[in-house]
Amino acid sequence: MAGARGPVGAPTRGTTNPNRLRRVDRWLAGAPEVSAALRRAPDPLVVDLGYGASPVTTVEMAARLRRVHPRVRVLGLEIDPERVAVAKPAARPPWLDFRQGGFELAGARPNLVRAFNVLRQYPEDEVEGAWKLVLDRLAPGGLLVEGTCDEIGRLSTWVTLDADGPRTLTLSCHLDSLDEPSTLAERLPKALIHRNVPGERIHDLVSTLDICWATAAPHQAFGARARWLESVRLLAARGWPVLTRPRRIRLGELTVPWATVAPGGR
Repeated sequence: MAGARGPVGAPTRGTTNPNRLRRVDRWLAGAPEVSAALRRAPDPLVVDLGYGASPVTTVEMAARLRRVHPRVRVLGLEIDPERVAVAKPAARPPWLDFRQGGFELAGARPNLVRAFNVLRQYPEDEVEGAWKLVLDRLAPGGLLVEGTCDEIGRLSTWVTLDADGPRTLTLSCHLDSLDEPSTLAERLPKALIHRNVPGERIHDLVSTLDICWATAAPHQAFGARARWLESVRLLAARGWPVLTRPRRIRLGELTVPWATVAPGGR
C-alpha cells in the first residue's frame, strides 16, 4: 500500500464492463439499511472505490441510486491518475465527480462506499486492515459494501459492513444460467474465497445450498426461479438464518448473517 501522504492501496487491473455491477446496484437502491444510511444524512455522499479503467459502472450506480435517492452525490475514486483523467469528462452533472484516492477515501466522509473487485487482488491478510481504513473514514451510520463479481455480472457476492465490522454476506446470481449454487464460490469476497474448505462455515453454507439445490431439482419444471425459491426454503428449514426478503430471493439473492460464515471454522 502507498504511504500515508498519498492514496492508500495498489492499482487494480482495471477491467470493467457496462452493467457488470447491476446486481449490487439494484440491491443498494432497495436495501433498507442503505436507505437508512442515506436518508439520515442531509447531503448524502456515496463513494465508488476503485472503479477501474472506465467510469461506466460509477455512472450507472449514480443513475440507479438517484432514482430512489435524488439527493445523493457520487464520487468515484481511483489510485491511477490517468484513470481519473479519463473519467473526468463523465462528471458533467454537479452530483458526480472523480478524484484520485484509495482506502483513505481522499479525505471524504461518505455515507456509503461500494468497493467491488478491489480486494480480490490483495493478500487475504490485508483485508481486515483495508476494511478498517475505510470504516474509520465513514460518516456516522455509514456502510461499506465490499465484494466481487464475474466479468458480465451474473455471479456476485458482497459483504456489508458498518463501524462494528461485517454484518452480512449476500450471494446473487442469474438463475437461468446457474449450474449449481457452489459456482458462486469462485466469486466470494477475498475474506472468504480461500476459506471454502471443509471445516469452515462458508464451506458449510455452499455445500448445504448445493444439497438443497439438488433436492429441489423437481421444481426445475417450473423454472430456475422456482427451484431457487425451494432451495432457499430448504436451507432455512435446515437452520440457516435467511435474511433475504422474499422479493429479493426471487431475483436470485441470498443474505445470511456474517457470523454464520465468518472465517475460523465451526
